[in-house]
Amino acid sequence: MFKKILIANRGEIAVRVIRACKELGIKACVVYSDIDSSSLHVRMADESYLIGSASPEDSYLNIPKIVKTAIDNSIDAVHPGYGFLSENNKFIEALEKAGIVFIGPNSDVVKLMGDKLEARKFINSLGIPIVPGTIEPTNDPEKVISISNEIGYPLIIKAAAGGGGKGMRIINSAAETANAIERAQSEALKAFNDDKMYIEKLIIDPRHIEVQVLSDKHGKHLHLFERECSIQRRHQKIIEEAPSKSISENLREKITQAAVSITSAANYVNAGTIEFLVDEKENYYFLEMNTRLQVEHPVTEAITGVDLVKEQIRIANGDKLTLRQENIKINGHAIECRINAEDPFNNFFPSIGKIGYFCVPSGPGVRVDYGIKPNSLVTLNYDPLITKVIVHATERSSAIQKMVTALKEFKLSGVITNLPVHLWILSNIKFLNAQYHINFLEDNFSPENVLNNDMDEEKIIASALLSVFLKEKKGELSPGKITVSNNNKWFVNE
Repeated sequence: MFKKILIANRGEIAVRVIRACKELGIKACVVYSDIDSSSLHVRMADESYLIGSASPEDSYLNIPKIVKTAIDNSIDAVHPGYGFLSENNKFIEALEKAGIVFIGPNSDVVKLMGDKLEARKFINSLGIPIVPGTIEPTNDPEKVISISNEIGYPLIIKAAAGGGGKGMRIINSAAETANAIERAQSEALKAFNDDKMYIEKLIIDPRHIEVQVLSDKHGKHLHLFERECSIQRRHQKIIEEAPSKSISENLREKITQAAVSITSAANYVNAGTIEFLVDEKENYYFLEMNTRLQVEHPVTEAITGVDLVKEQIRIANGDKLTLRQENIKINGHAIECRINAEDPFNNFFPSIGKIGYFCVPSGPGVRVDYGIKPNSLVTLNYDPLITKVIVHATERSSAIQKMVTALKEFKLSGVITNLPVHLWILSNIKFLNAQYHINFLEDNFSPENVLNNDMDEEKIIASALLSVFLKEKKGELSPGKITVSNNNKWFVNE
C-alpha cells in the first residue's frame, strides 16, 4: 500500500480524502496557497507544502509546482479530489512521466472523455443513445441552420472541451444562430483555451440522472446505482439524492448496464460517473462522463455502504475489487444539500468574509463534510461550496424531514449562505412529490417565495441583517433596521 499520498486540492474534499488516508494508515500530505495557510485541510494533514499565491493558476492549477512538490517529498500517489486538475490529462501525463501514481483513470481515457465530441462518437459507436446533434465540430451558422431543419429548434451549442455550463448557448431560431455561436466560442476559448463547438437538440425539461461506477485494473466493472441530480442552478447541482425516485426499475436497469458497458469498452479504471438526461417518456441520452470523484459521492456511500475514496486508493494501488455486483444493494434513501457562500436574496452573489460561529448538526443518519472552521476565510478565489450536509433514512420522506431538522440545527455566521433556499426546496410540493426537472429553480424560485416559506424567524433575521450590513459597508444602503412581520417577511426601514 502507498506510504504517502498528496492531495492536490483544498476545502471539504481535501479533508474527506485526508480522513480516508489516515484510516488506511497512509500519510496524508497536502498542498496549499498562501491564503489557505491556516485552513482546516492544512491543519489536519501530516505534511503540508506551500506552493503559491491565492490565485488558482499559481497554486492549485500549477502543474509544474505540484509535480515538483510530489517528487521532492517522495510522494507515492496523488489524489486530485474534484475540480482543479482532477480531469486534466496533461497533469496526469506529467505524473505518469514522473513515476507517480494518479488516483484515477489514465491520461488517455481522461482525454477521450474530456473531449465531449470524441466522447459522443465513442458512445454512439457502442449503440448507447446520445442527444441528437453533431459528432463533428461545427461553428458555421449555415451548417447549424441546416441541422435545425433535421432535428428542429431549440438547439444548444456547446464547447467540446466544456463543462459546468460554460461555453453553452441556446438557439431558438435561425436569427439567433450567428450571435450565439460567437458568444459561446468566446466563452469557451477563455475557459478552456479551446473553441471547438458542437450542436445538440435541446431536451425540454429533462431529469439529470447519473450512475456511479467503479473499475479495477483487473477488468472488473461495477455500478453503485444512480443519483438524482436535477435540482440545479445555472447547470450547477444544489441538491442530490440516491436513489432516484423518478425513474422506473426498467430504466434503472438500462442506464446502469449502459454505464458498465461504457467503462468496460473504455478500459476504464477507478471511480467515475456516467451522466444521462432523461425525458418525460423515459428516453435516456448519454450526457457526459466525469472521470473523477463527484461532489455528491456521499449519497451513494450512504445507500450502498461503500467508501468510494478508500476504494479509489485501493484500486490505484493495484488491488482487486472485492465487491460483487449482486451484493451491492440500495439501502434506504440519502439526500445531500450543498451549502454555498452566496446571497440568494441578491441574485446569489458570492458572499465573502471570515467564518465566526460554526456549529454543524449531528445525530443518527446525519453526516457533514466541511473544510472550514471558525476564523476560516471565504474569498472569491475559490468555489463557494463550504459545507455539505448529508442525511440517510429508510425512505425518502423520512430523509427529507431529517434534512429539514439538520439544516435548522446548522449554525454559521460571517458569510451569507443558500441555506434558506434549501429549506424552501425541501418544503416545495413538487420536490416532495419528486416531480421536478433541471429547470425547477428557474421556473419556481424567487426571493419572495423563499421569504414566505415557513422557516425559523431567527434565520430570516440573521440572513437579512448580514445582507444589509454588507450593503451598508459597500455604501449601497444607508443604515436602517430590519422588521420581520408575522408572516416571516422582512424589510428595511430607512
